[in-house]
Amino acid sequence: MVENDATRFALKTELLQRVEALGLQQALFPSDGEPIDEIVQQLESINPIPNPLHPDHLPFLLGNWQLVYASKGTVVTRQVASIPDFGGTITIKRVWQRLVAGGTGKISASNSALLDLPLLGEWQLRADGVWTWGASEQMAKVTFDSFSMQATKLFGMESWSFPELTIPVLEFLRNEAEWTTSYLDQEIRVGRGATGNLFVFRRE
Repeated sequence: MVENDATRFALKTELLQRVEALGLQQALFPSDGEPIDEIVQQLESINPIPNPLHPDHLPFLLGNWQLVYASKGTVVTRQVASIPDFGGTITIKRVWQRLVAGGTGKISASNSALLDLPLLGEWQLRADGVWTWGASEQMAKVTFDSFSMQATKLFGMESWSFPELTIPVLEFLRNEAEWTTSYLDQEIRVGRGATGNLFVFRRE
């Protein structure tokens, strides 16, 4: 147990150092994440909470998490990558996720990104959805039911206030995806999508 704790500490330290060295822009769209992926796999092999969706472990899972690494982008930032360059580079300033208990076998998830768009200023994008699960206490089904956007500093003007635009996703258009929490402790959370995308979160 003590040996695992020491190994976890060393691996987490190396992981966070490598992610920080990449910088946020590259960490969310890395060209070669193999060294980081290998560190994550070692952490997963000594996961202290292998069943994070168990009611006793939900307090460790819920709350605000900053996304520090994504091997293939996110549901929000992948949309950014598809936007044509119309006057400069789009800067990702922050990506985070908020998980809130939503009843038995359910978690409300809010995935947000703060972006600096050339010519347009600062904008916040958000995708809201829900996690549901049954017998498995590691894998959940994720469905997004709305997307929203809001200008937080349009044209760089902090004094202007703009309402949030929310676009609901009709029920018959909602796609369900599998999400596995493959590592969890008090500081770090790792999630894996069905397509192999790897996400590393750090508690805020």
